[in-house]
Amino acid sequence: MRKVWGGTGLAVALLLGAGSLTAQDWQDLSVSRATDGERRVETLVRYGAGVLRLGPAAEGTLYRMDLTWDDDKFEPVNIYRNGRLELGVDQRGRSLNIRGRNRSEMDLELGVGIPMDLALEFGAAEAEVELGGLSLSSLEISTGASESTVRISRPNPISMRRATLDVGAADFQARGLGNLRTEELEVNAGVGSVTLDFGGELVADLDVQVMMGVGSLELRIPEGTGVRIEKESFLTSFDTNGMVKRGGAWYSSGWDDAEHRIQIDVETAFGSVEVIWTR
Repeated sequence: MRKVWGGTGLAVALLLGAGSLTAQDWQDLSVSRATDGERRVETLVRYGAGVLRLGPAAEGTLYRMDLTWDDDKFEPVNIYRNGRLELGVDQRGRSLNIRGRNRSEMDLELGVGIPMDLALEFGAAEAEVELGGLSLSSLEISTGASESTVRISRPNPISMRRATLDVGAADFQARGLGNLRTEELEVNAGVGSVTLDFGGELVADLDVQVMMGVGSLELRIPEGTGVRIEKESFLTSFDTNGMVKRGGAWYSSGWDDAEHRIQIDVETAFGSVEVIWTR
């Protein structure tokens, strides 16, 4: 039996899989920890392959994780020490298969009301991430060949300097980016489809840098927002949807009178860029 450890306020239940599925050794882990006066937490979540669901925890909970994994391929990670939190799984071998009836799954809830530097790293995963309600002082997301949706459905209670999204060969959606309260957003994408939705409560100017290799980029922007887009591309179509070109950049009709503005610099190689106005 694997040993799972923790400190004050830690509740752990480790259940070994009852049945053997061919050569696989499936195990389940449920672990949680109560808050204990933390002023800031540095959180790293690593998840190689499978299904990942992440959202805010109930008040008074620092984290809660429910994990199902194939022990032949993965090793669970559950470490908390001096304000540093690491959760998820580490890969044992190179062979990954997230398809099929039996695949790894992780349901993770993170504490609200505590300033958090959050880094998410996941590879061949299907990820549903809800960040609304978390107090994020920084955010870094790195994906591999994934299908991922990140939502910020409620405003971030604190502001941050920069958020970074590194997207591999993926279908990636980020919705409610106006709620992040970040001054800068950097997006690096390889191959695939990327949707950036800037809905939410924009409370300050936002600078966005997007570098994309091959694929489609969809920019969803609330009507009436002041937007400036500057684009460098090789073979890329660009649908501005009513924006006006001045010099080397494209401007929305509300740019001059906008209280807060979004400035987007896009660099792409092959594919398409489309602006969609939302209500």
